[in-house]
Amino acid sequence: MIHNSTKKNNFFKTELANWLLPIVIVVILSILSFFPTVIEKYYSSGVFLFISKILRRLTGFFSFSIGDVVYAIFFIGLLFRVIKFIVHLFIKDKRKTLFKVALNGLRSLLWLYIVFQIFWGLNYYRLGIAYQLNLAKEDYTKVDVENITCDLVKKLNTIRPLISKDSLPQPAFESVMQEGILLYDSLQGKYTYTNYIYASLKKSMYSSISHYIGFTGYYNPFIGEAQLSTNIPKVVAPFVVCHEIAHQLGYAEEDEANFVGYLVATKSNNLYFQYSAYLELYKYAAIELLMMGENNTHAWELDSLVKKDLRDIQKFFAEKSNNIAPVFSVLYSNYLKANRQSKGLESYNDVVGLLISLKKKQGKI
Repeated sequence: MIHNSTKKNNFFKTELANWLLPIVIVVILSILSFFPTVIEKYYSSGVFLFISKILRRLTGFFSFSIGDVVYAIFFIGLLFRVIKFIVHLFIKDKRKTLFKVALNGLRSLLWLYIVFQIFWGLNYYRLGIAYQLNLAKEDYTKVDVENITCDLVKKLNTIRPLISKDSLPQPAFESVMQEGILLYDSLQGKYTYTNYIYASLKKSMYSSISHYIGFTGYYNPFIGEAQLSTNIPKVVAPFVVCHEIAHQLGYAEEDEANFVGYLVATKSNNLYFQYSAYLELYKYAAIELLMMGENNTHAWELDSLVKKDLRDIQKFFAEKSNNIAPVFSVLYSNYLKANRQSKGLESYNDVVGLLISLKKKQGKI
């Protein structure tokens, strides 16, 4: 009995020592989240940019997505551990070790959470683009949204005929990605939100299943890469590229990444990039109007070519619809809610409020 008691005491002492450090780090990170000014100044504008540059520098040497390979290894390893745990449940001699296995698994998840927060997650608590541009994030009315929608309609009707009198051009995804990188590079130093060096933007290895998961692009917070799905309409790609690079620069919240993507794309000399951004923002504004109970989205005012482009995009995604994507949408929505985006997937739409604030400040979009 004394021997067993000693073993138990040693076990608990060892476990306590193993848990102490990660718990202390989590407490410190949790306290930091209450100080957005500190995070903005020292983390998002300092530590994070240093970390992300190193990650992009390392992964940028490879033509394929290192992050996608890491994801595959992680999920295979996780699946193996889950299967092993289940098997142990049915083996009498192995059941005694299940508690220790469970503790090790929880501690691994805790360390994963810590790495996520240090490499990326703290950006969810920053002051963000509204603070940097001195924009007042105020409540807006249905009239404000309708006015912005009309502004976007005018932009679309002006730009679309200048691109083509018929179908839109279909540039290679590689050229769109490269142009997006060069665009950020050309704006570097001119704006606080375009300090992008050491590009690491890759085509997703999972593009063929993107419609099942419901993504057009994504950012890997552990590797620093941004990925673009190649299973999307070409006209959507420029905005997605600008959005994902914004994530690489520390704009974690989806409405902020949308807004930075919009600001950058509309400064391009390439009308195709401008059109892509205005088209996406029009869709967000139209959805916002519908959510506010307004049926008039001013779609009838759109140029016939713009209407055709919107129909083509809608048709493309409608043909890819399935029963699996909504499940992943719910999971991602809950992830966003857990990271201070209370509206979940509807947080993407908050870019409309930022655009309204921009117009109120400078008199135009």
